[in-house]
Formats: sequence, structure tokens, C-alpha cells
Amino acid sequence: MRKPDAVFEKITDIPMDFFKDKNVKGVILDVDNTLITLDEDMLDGLEKWVSDLKRSDIKVCIASNSFKKRKLDEVSKKLNLKYTRLSLKPLKCGLKKALAIIKTKPEETCEIGDQYFTDVIGAKRMNMISILTKPLSPEKHSINKLKRKIEKHYIDKFQK
Repeated sequence: MRKPDAVFEKITDIPMDFFKDKNVKGVILDVDNTLITLDEDMLDGLEKWVSDLKRSDIKVCIASNSFKKRKLDEVSKKLNLKYTRLSLKPLKCGLKKALAIIKTKPEETCEIGDQYFTDVIGAKRMNMISILTKPLSPEKHSINKLKRKIEKHYIDKFQK
């Protein structure tokens, strides 16, 4: 079983020292339920947290499985970040595009997201550091609720 390297309540709880300690030079961020709620409300303190990453000379971009260009344009503009959409995580193609944007190697890059099966597995397949955050809001659709229940089984195993 592939475990995340760390688990945090929300992305803004991750201290800058975590990245220094792991020698991280690049960070790839998920969007839905990681940076914004499913109602598209941005997490409080996120802009400062991203700014702190950049001030620490860490390159940052977004890799989202979403197809909603308008939403990604808005988030990336607020955070002043480039992005890839339709990343197809856990497949490698979208994460490879994100690596090309920030120009870092997989082993010096951290992928952060709220889903075990897409974000953690995708990062581990690419030999990246992975951080799992808790979702910012409850799922609205039945299929996603089911997926979260299955994910919870795996997450409970590695948190013991």
C-alpha cells in the first residue's frame, strides 16, 4: 500500500519547514476540495501560504483533473500560478506537464491533494513526495461519496 508522506487537516497547516526538511524545490497543487471548496470558496489564508512558498524559492503550479477552465483560470489568477487541467491523475501525463511547468525533478517535488486514489497514488507513481489533506467540504454526488468511503478504508489503515 502506498502511503502519503504526510497528512494534514488543510493545506495551510503545512509548515514551510516541512518542505525545507524534505529538500522540496517544487510543489504541485490539486484544486477541488484542496484549495477551494466544492462551492468554489477559496480556503482562508491560502494566498499568504502560496506566497510564503514562493518566497522560500519553491516553484508552484496547479494540476487539476477538472475540465472547468473558468474555475481554474480564477484560482490560478488569484494565486498567480500556472496550471494544467484534465491532468488525469493518477496517470502520469498531467503530473509530467506540471513538472515541465515548474522545471523540477519528481524526487524534489511534492504533490498535495485531498484524494488518496488520484493525488497520493499519482504522486507515488511519479516518485514524488505526497501530502494528503482532508477535503474542505463534503461530497455532493453519490459516486464521489462512495469513492470517499473506499478511500477512508485505505487512509484508516496507514494512519494506525
